[in-house]
Amino acid sequence: METNMLSPHEIAALMLLDTNPLQSDLDIGDLAALCERQLILLEELTSGNAHRYLTPQGRAVLQSVAKVH
Repeated sequence: METNMLSPHEIAALMLLDTNPLQSDLDIGDLAALCERQLILLEELTSGNAHRYLTPQGRAVLQSVAKVH
C-alpha cells in the first residue's frame, strides 16, 4: 500500500470540513493525518475552539475525488 494514499475516513473528514469547518466530532487521527499532509490547517480560536481550513492542496484532492466519482 502506498503511504501517500488517504484512507476513506480521511477523505470523508476532508469532505465534511469543506462543508462545515467547525465540525467537532471528527477523529483526531484523521485530522492529524490531514494536517501532516498539509491538506488542512488548524487555527486555535480564543474561545478554545479550533477552526479548520482546507489548503489549496486539500481542495485539489476534493476536486480529484469529484472527477473520479
